[in-house]
Amino acid sequence: MHDVVIVGGGPAAIGAAVYAARKKLKTVLVAKEFGGQSAVSSSIENWIGEESISGFDLAQKLERHLRAQKSIEIISGELANKVSEISGGFQVETDQGKTLETKTVVLASGSRRRRLGIPGEAKFEGKGVVFCATCDAPLFQDKTVAVVGGGNAGLESVVDLSSYAEKIYLVVRGDTLRGDQITQDEVKGNAKVEIIYGALPEEVLGDQFVTGLRYKDKNTNEVRSLAVDGIFVEIGAVPNSEIMGGLVKLNQFNEVVIDHKTGATSKPGIYAAGDVTDEIYKQNNISVGDAVKAALSAYNYILGMHRRSPAEEISV
Repeated sequence: MHDVVIVGGGPAAIGAAVYAARKKLKTVLVAKEFGGQSAVSSSIENWIGEESISGFDLAQKLERHLRAQKSIEIISGELANKVSEISGGFQVETDQGKTLETKTVVLASGSRRRRLGIPGEAKFEGKGVVFCATCDAPLFQDKTVAVVGGGNAGLESVVDLSSYAEKIYLVVRGDTLRGDQITQDEVKGNAKVEIIYGALPEEVLGDQFVTGLRYKDKNTNEVRSLAVDGIFVEIGAVPNSEIMGGLVKLNQFNEVVIDHKTGATSKPGIYAAGDVTDEIYKQNNISVGDAVKAALSAYNYILGMHRRSPAEEISV
């Protein structure tokens, strides 16, 4: 039986794996691919220690750091698709039929961005179609962009972009905005922003990079186009929590509910970190820190040890 199985291949999973290796835990990491959602980003400028790095380069660095931990067994190209409880621990199954028995699990399976599902979206992902304003807003300095989404995610993206973009179209399917009122007021009062209500996106336009967004006015059925350099799709995310099969507590958004001090879930022995959890700030740096906590908590769980704060130590 393994000490820990880590599910995922993004920054959170790699962070957990490195720390599990340092604690000499018998560890397996299962990942379909490496890098997480950021792998498609052309430039990441908020990864601490790197002024700018492409998503591809970051994914490679993460994988190299993982493989440098010689004690870890790596199962790549396979998707962990089920976690179940067994005597003495848990069983993790993959889509290729492998079964792994383990004392603990660290779930770092991330989430997937909800897509528009229109022509051109996949083709231009990372080439003008982006899914994180916090990550990629600086790339659109003095550019014209469209933000699709009238909820908090869309409104907050507009706020992030307003320091960089020259012109921002906020494309909203409905007839009203749905986000927090204070953020709505900020967006509506921004001279850079033009809100387009009742707009149904139909196609992302472009050549090598995005050049526009075609949409239909749902009230008139007229098809129109916006000339833009970038399209920020901000219509929510879907946590990759299905594999838990009811084993741990989820919130109304299907995010895994964790103790943010330890990364513990509602099931003793199962820990989680990153975008699959109810952490409100979905950022790589935060995911790594949370994953380190989860790995150390798994180590303490295996030893039956309660970790105390160094502030409690006294001199002898």
